[in-house]
Amino acid sequence: MSDTFSKKYDQSLYSSHNRLFFRLFQVGNSLDRKCSNELGISPVHWSVLGALSRPQVKEGMSFSDLTEYLGVSRQNLDAVLKRLERDGLVERIISEQDRRAKNVALTGLGLKTWDNLQADFFDFYGQALDKLSFDDVATLIHLLNKVNDGLKTIKIKKEDQNQ
Repeated sequence: MSDTFSKKYDQSLYSSHNRLFFRLFQVGNSLDRKCSNELGISPVHWSVLGALSRPQVKEGMSFSDLTEYLGVSRQNLDAVLKRLERDGLVERIISEQDRRAKNVALTGLGLKTWDNLQADFFDFYGQALDKLSFDDVATLIHLLNKVNDGLKTIKIKKEDQNQ
């Protein structure tokens, strides 16, 4: 770390922030590994199925709305949807509101698969959060929402490299 950087920033704050974001990275990797190994599904597939299983999107949702809801890129979502389509879990159907557009929806097999995974999800959640109280979980959700909101507002201004 350069001297210029260390003079401009509180090192204890930087260290705490660095540790938090590294821990989030580790948690994400642990989640990915455990989902695949224990449930046989990746977190992104789990999230897509969950998003599409909600009663308010029974008729599906637009690709754009799904990317926004999940917070993923169009390219990543398209690749996931192609796999889920290949497996017969989701389909793209013509939107009733705009016949030119297509919505993404669960198939009958997708809904059955989602329903069959619920007991395992409940067990997964219980084991992962066993050391946290209900209030701890609510607080953690609140704090992670704040971090996520902060992430959405980031705009790094690059200083002119020629100075």
